[in-house]
Amino acid sequence: MLIAEKRRRMAAPDWQERRARQGWITQCRTDLSSWCIEALKYQGFKPAAHHRLLISKLERVATGKCRRLIVMMPPGSAKSSYCSQLFPAWMLQRKRRHRIIGASHTTDLALDFSDKVQALITDNEEVLSYGLRTEQKQRWYTTNGGAYLAAGVGSAIPGFRADLGIIDDPVKSRMAADSDTDRKRVWDWYIGSFERRLTPGAPVILILTRWHEDDLAGRLIETRPDEWEILRIPAEAEEDDPLGRQPGEWLWSDDDYGYGAELADIKRTLEASGATREWASQYQQRPRPADGAIFRTNMISVLEAAPVGESVRAYDFAATEAIGSRDPDWTRGVRLTKTDIGRYAVTDVVGCRGGPDEVERLVVSTAYSDGKRVRIGIPQDPGQAGKVQVLYLTRKLAGYNVESSPETGDKATRAAPVASQVNVGNLDVVRGSWNKSFLDELAAFPAGAKKDQVDALSRAFSMLVESGSPFVLPPEVLAKVRSSGRDRFSTPNMRVRNRFARV
Repeated sequence: MLIAEKRRRMAAPDWQERRARQGWITQCRTDLSSWCIEALKYQGFKPAAHHRLLISKLERVATGKCRRLIVMMPPGSAKSSYCSQLFPAWMLQRKRRHRIIGASHTTDLALDFSDKVQALITDNEEVLSYGLRTEQKQRWYTTNGGAYLAAGVGSAIPGFRADLGIIDDPVKSRMAADSDTDRKRVWDWYIGSFERRLTPGAPVILILTRWHEDDLAGRLIETRPDEWEILRIPAEAEEDDPLGRQPGEWLWSDDDYGYGAELADIKRTLEASGATREWASQYQQRPRPADGAIFRTNMISVLEAAPVGESVRAYDFAATEAIGSRDPDWTRGVRLTKTDIGRYAVTDVVGCRGGPDEVERLVVSTAYSDGKRVRIGIPQDPGQAGKVQVLYLTRKLAGYNVESSPETGDKATRAAPVASQVNVGNLDVVRGSWNKSFLDELAAFPAGAKKDQVDALSRAFSMLVESGSPFVLPPEVLAKVRSSGRDRFSTPNMRVRNRFARV
């Protein structure tokens, strides 16, 4: 009797464990999050915050609440692990005779995803309740009647109709993304081949890092905006972050994987090499044209020395300090010169990120460096505090020509006049360490995260245009005026004064 009781007690934990295990297996079959935890535990991983958000979107697809999903996340964020590997394996057990197309920019990559889905099925047959009937990598079948086809973007998809379409990374490289021919090839394949191979009502998931504003995701959003649900998670948090992060916080910093620290290094490397377009597109999911959407920065020339002319220094203020991972705006001061022949040149840019004391030191020290011939333009924030700030800085700049006014209109409207000068090649920059940051911000405007230098440039240009400075003819025309013995002449539409002292 005692031996029997002892055996019963020893066997009880095994029975309880088996029962708990069976309950967990049942949960994995009905809950995608549980399945992901189960499948990843032997690899030493578990879903991070952005993965859990992604899982919730994929569950909407599984339940029919979402028919078209675009997932935009940076490289290395494990979006493919969840969308192109874990999700297909789970969906194939959720419905019998379910058929899936998994496509990527090349057939090789599509086959690699196919192989990984098969491995998940083989390793988890007990959990998924089905196995593989055939094991070819391009087209294979499951024991519950399901099927999977791996296809390269641009390749034919003969004799296969899918209940779920997944496209992961339709673009291979920057060169392909910037090619009109390659982008058209991807688009034609999507509407002419891929969509034609879906059953009525079949959902589509598009997973990518954004390379170009006219890539497949961009064109789908533009032409069919009401069809698509978009999950965009940038590497560095911005305003209204979908994960609730504060601006400047890195993605995947909620465990010890180290992805967030890697992102900080990547950003520094890209910015140091001037490849900030890559950071904006691939990592922030804000693609932009190489020469800018509003400012055609390829029209800007670099000068080795500052030209002579009327100069102003205009500021855009931001009084928030950079604390921790927060990435606030900068206080920027742009010095702009207008030459006698009507050209403009940005001759210097200064900046700081700090509180009011640091801003004051920057403005005063820069004014001393520029000299009293350079007019100073400062914005007046709305309300009494803005008036007090202007009055305070004006007193600190006694002896200098200070102009202030409130900002009116949106940033793009204010930037339009100076953008028109840039786009006809009438603005230069003087070579300096600030060039890359300045030109990149212009190129990214208005989609870029930072707009401080654009705002300051817009104010500086407005100051020069509204100053009433007379237009001066080019030197060859002025020479003719000198030889005629006149320094003033009239035409029916214009009166011009020759400023000999500045020629």
